[in-house]
Amino acid sequence: MPPAAILDVDGTLVDTNYHHTLAWYRAFKQSGVVLPIWRIHRHIGMGGDQLVEALGGERLENEKGDDIREAEGVLYGELMSEVEPLEDARELIEDLKERDHAVVLASSAKAHEVEHYLDLLDARELADGWTTSADVEATKPEPDLVVAAVEKAGGGDAVMVGDSTWDCEAAKRAGLETVAVLTGGFSKAELREAGALVVHSSIKELRESLDETPLAAS
Repeated sequence: MPPAAILDVDGTLVDTNYHHTLAWYRAFKQSGVVLPIWRIHRHIGMGGDQLVEALGGERLENEKGDDIREAEGVLYGELMSEVEPLEDARELIEDLKERDHAVVLASSAKAHEVEHYLDLLDARELADGWTTSADVEATKPEPDLVVAAVEKAGGGDAVMVGDSTWDCEAAKRAGLETVAVLTGGFSKAELREAGALVVHSSIKELRESLDETPLAAS
């Protein structure tokens, strides 16, 4: 059997990274902390359970971490209606299924957000499974999410497809190779340094090059 395809959702299949960046910026600002937006973007893909401390330090996490995360959820919810699937996202899932890969959509987003993305992608009957925040104790760069997704795929060999350095790091810690795309706003050099085996400019380019990746038909 070919390896399972573990597809990151935010930034890889749906165009959310900059919406999340803006929501986090506003959430920090509500708590009196103004951060450069570029710094926040560098941390998109890291789970919210780790992002506040990574950006604001241990004291801020202890004093206001939960408030900032709650605010981000509300603020992102106000932007979520603007989110669209990235070009060829559903077609990539179709390609992988036609090649007999098990496909699991890997997300640590809240259940209602994942449900929204499944609707946008029309992927409920196409994917073999998906994850939500309820499936993990610690988010990326910890490997929990990737491990949970592999389990939902039935175990065995798997390959990660992601858009952020945090995807690459989490996959590496879980023992998976990563195929990356530039759709999340991270550079090719950053993704390669984080462990991506190959980086494509878009999902369309990835679809055209599947035979040159670890997802090549066996």
